[in-house]
Amino acid sequence: MKFVAISDTHGQHKSLPLPEADVIIHAGDISSRGREQEVVDFLSWFKDLHFKYKIFIAGNHDFLFEQNPERIREILPPEIIYLNDNEVNIEGVKIWGSPITPWFHDWAFNRRRGEQISQHWNLIPEAVDIVLTHGPVYGILDKTIYGEYVGCEDLLKTINAVKPKFHVCGHIHESYGKIPFGGTTFINASVLNHRYQRVNQPITFEL
Repeated sequence: MKFVAISDTHGQHKSLPLPEADVIIHAGDISSRGREQEVVDFLSWFKDLHFKYKIFIAGNHDFLFEQNPERIREILPPEIIYLNDNEVNIEGVKIWGSPITPWFHDWAFNRRRGEQISQHWNLIPEAVDIVLTHGPVYGILDKTIYGEYVGCEDLLKTINAVKPKFHVCGHIHESYGKIPFGGTTFINASVLNHRYQRVNQPITFEL
């Protein structure tokens, strides 16, 4: 099964060239400020893409998903799989997704490091093929332009224990890339750079 991973489109989704695959995964920040009009525009585009499965999570910019989940349920097209601390099984491939990121300037889905954020990572099942989170783990594809590593230490512990085949994230635009480490391939699929310019390509992988 072939996958295409993208993240952090921030409203620029319609200009993004996409390769052919069976599944498209979006790792969050579909919008700039999470306004309903932005979300509806993305969902309309996403549902019409020519992929058998279309899966996404929200990100820290996507406020509507946290502030009004009932409205999300009303406008979410049936062709799309939205993950929020839960799992989907597609043709035997198990994918678990979460929008949660470590606390930063009171954005959406922020949680304090330690016990508060670990409550979410404890939900990741042991037998999972792909873990999809908006933010990266600590020390892997999480370095900012200021040279700081800002990923989640608690998520790293869980990923190291669970050992999914792939971990897909975004959030830190300037750390786009793909790195195999410890039995897991880590992917930061941010298509925009730190200046919000679309410079990166979707990342493909097979499972």
